[in-house]
Amino acid sequence: MSDKSATTRLPAGWAGTAPDADAIFAMAEAALETMPAVFKPHIRDVVIEIAEFADDATLASLDIEHPYDLTGLYEGRPLTERSIDQSGGMPDRVTLYRIPILVEWIEGGERLDWLVRHVLIHEIGHHFGFSDDDMHALERMA
Repeated sequence: MSDKSATTRLPAGWAGTAPDADAIFAMAEAALETMPAVFKPHIRDVVIEIAEFADDATLASLDIEHPYDLTGLYEGRPLTERSIDQSGGMPDRVTLYRIPILVEWIEGGERLDWLVRHVLIHEIGHHFGFSDDDMHALERMA
């Protein structure tokens, strides 16, 4: 195999380095734009952040041993658990963990923007009150 044929399989625009946090954030923003209109009013105040890895306290609270095993996290109160008399809390947040996403991308061979979208939508599912089991069942049905 020649070097030229190997480079034709690289993603368009690839510059030889891993996509940075800004690139992952741009992919997440693009994914949000594709959400059905019915969901958009309910997610417009959800803050999206990109971090390299989850910190040790977060991993411990989720009983996750290795930082590569967590690609995203929803923090907040799901819509199904809210009442109208609650106010003044911190905004809900979805954090996407760049390095674990990149590792999964390399190992799985899926398009990176699709993987970012998948992780983001999974975490937003928690915002709507879906459990991991609920989301896995929906994915199997789709």
